[in-house]
Amino acid sequence: MTNNKTSPVVGTSRGKPITDAVIERMADEAEAGYDLTTLRPRGGRPPMGSGPAEVVPVRLDPELRAAVEARATADDTTTSEIIREALRRFLHVA
Repeated sequence: MTNNKTSPVVGTSRGKPITDAVIERMADEAEAGYDLTTLRPRGGRPPMGSGPAEVVPVRLDPELRAAVEARATADDTTTSEIIREALRRFLHVA
């Protein structure tokens, strides 16, 4: 790797060119280590219930799917939330 300003561009990150010099600087920074207390936690989906949620594929006939989507639109929510609520009520689970 070269350490001059005319390093070839190997890609971009958020619109900024990534040159060999930039890669070398980033590698030096990583090798020196990071203060983990200054890193911000990554986002993600909020937890649901007592543990990690699982995706459960379910087949719906067209009429049932249309009814779920219509209810979600009317309630200004998602089809997933309508399905979860229906299961909670059917299974008597909070």
